[in-house]
Amino acid sequence: MTAQQPMRGDVAVLVPAAGLGTRLGPGAPKALRELGGVSLLAHTVRRLACARAVGCVVVAAPVGQTDAVYAALVADVPVGLDFRVIEGGQTRQDSVAAALAAVPPGYPIILVHDAARALAPPDLVERVATAVRDGHDAVIPVLPVVDTIKEVGPGEVVLGTVDRSVLRSVQTPQGFRHDVLAAVHASAADPLTDDAGLVEKAGLPVTCVPGSDLALKITRPLDLVLAEALLHVR
Repeated sequence: MTAQQPMRGDVAVLVPAAGLGTRLGPGAPKALRELGGVSLLAHTVRRLACARAVGCVVVAAPVGQTDAVYAALVADVPVGLDFRVIEGGQTRQDSVAAALAAVPPGYPIILVHDAARALAPPDLVERVATAVRDGHDAVIPVLPVVDTIKEVGPGEVVLGTVDRSVLRSVQTPQGFRHDVLAAVHASAADPLTDDAGLVEKAGLPVTCVPGSDLALKITRPLDLVLAEALLHVR
């Protein structure tokens, strides 16, 4: 399904949302779980739409639910935003590749964003897009690691303490030059947990920008409770 409007920004955002989210417990696919009475996916689309750089959003929906997802979200799409819902794949990587193939011409910057990070603010989206626009092949938003990290071996025996000053926790949206993301997906062999990993594997640089505490990933039931609290505070 597609809602085509006059182009507004130079950024297309891919939202892989076909996963089941089993760690959240039984129920609807994760992206369709509700937060404050609204699906995570709707929160995500609303915030992406507030970023003026974003001209196109492509959602990879659960299999068999493209029409329902489109109908549920189209009211959140402002005039000028090209909004598309396509059927996702069996893996996140498959869904991203399918969404990338659905992006129309004219978008040199591609962002990939998890629907599970439903409260990621528009200024984070703009920050990542700006860094790609400034000439970086790939950009990821990160936060410093605040916990002490131990390397653990067989038998749960501690082997050593990792220097957390060189570690970062990675968030989304992750940003890429369109041609770079297309090339690494075309040559991808093994599935990785994020698209920046494909760029790293191809030997290209990945640049970090400051992330946001609001871009927490909603994975477990406790994350939903925290996100509800943040939603009410804001």
